[in-house]
Amino acid sequence: MAKKPTGKNTSGRGLRDLTVKVKTARGRRLSSTRWLQRQLNDPYVQRAKAEGYRGRAAFKIMEIDDKYRFLVPGARVVDLGCAPGGWLQVAVPRVNALGEKSGKKVGTILGIDLQEVESVAGCDIYQLDFMDEGADDQVKEWLGGGADVVMSDMAASSSGHKQTDHLRIISLCEAAAYFAFDVLDEGGTFVAKVLAGGAEGELQKLLKQKFTKVANFKPPSSRSDSSEKFVVAQGFRGRT
Repeated sequence: MAKKPTGKNTSGRGLRDLTVKVKTARGRRLSSTRWLQRQLNDPYVQRAKAEGYRGRAAFKIMEIDDKYRFLVPGARVVDLGCAPGGWLQVAVPRVNALGEKSGKKVGTILGIDLQEVESVAGCDIYQLDFMDEGADDQVKEWLGGGADVVMSDMAASSSGHKQTDHLRIISLCEAAAYFAFDVLDEGGTFVAKVLAGGAEGELQKLLKQKFTKVANFKPPSSRSDSSEKFVVAQGFRGRT
């Protein structure tokens, strides 16, 4: 079981004093060596380990929610592609899923993924392809109603071709958006990762039709050399 997150907003200072260098081992590609070296020297990776989170992505949803405030006590949340569970860990105390905040509403968190995910206290996690027919109805049955938040940090498998990868993740984000249209209650929020690259215009247009506010945000914890950003759509207009 993962160590319970401390919730402390500690800095990366003191977690590393020296840059770790990784030698290119026989059989390991140079790109893999660079990735490993970046991981070993990433202050957010070090923070995640120190604070008990399952990955550096936990800090992304923290920063997004700090700005847009949708993970509130009592919220009913669906996390699509929830593995390894870092976003779930962050959501639990914010929506009061364990009922630890006296006098506050108790939230509900549902994690959905194609693979089995280690349990997270305060969350219900299911193996499910959200694009399967009837998946939206199944999720609403598990929730006991509609959702207040649908969030996704999903990314399609990398092909190594930038434009192809961009189109793949936009397609995945669109699928997540249509799922959100089916399960969100009026006033709900949709948050998803996209890659900047030119094809996201139609997605933005669609979201602006369905939500009262649509914004794009690159969290400070997102790597500077990454083209990823997050679309935050709030004020769902409801199903028509």
